[in-house]
Amino acid sequence: MTVEDPGPLIRLFGLTGGRARPLGENFDLVSIVTTVSTYSEPAHLTPEYRGVLSVCHRPTPVADVAARLKLPLNITRVILGDLRRQGLVTIDPPKPVAQTIDEHTYKEVLHGLRSL
Repeated sequence: MTVEDPGPLIRLFGLTGGRARPLGENFDLVSIVTTVSTYSEPAHLTPEYRGVLSVCHRPTPVADVAARLKLPLNITRVILGDLRRQGLVTIDPPKPVAQTIDEHTYKEVLHGLRSL
């Protein structure tokens, strides 16, 4: 913090009611967050909660949400957990990357190489 930038007006743990962990099902930093398209923004949401909703109109990883809002990851996770419990966002695990290539793909590549 500097004289020009005094930092947040309230301590970050005040945003989450002193909680350091999200409630509900666990999710990791690469989980994908998306704002539910049918939500109507409740008036009781703080600017931080509204910021998350605006950032997540497109599917966004948890770590990117924190970076865009310049919030610590723990605080972001608590906020996301609250929004999920209110039905305002969905949090999905990342899609798994294929670990192996099937035999058919190998045969196609081999056929292609032979035809060269």
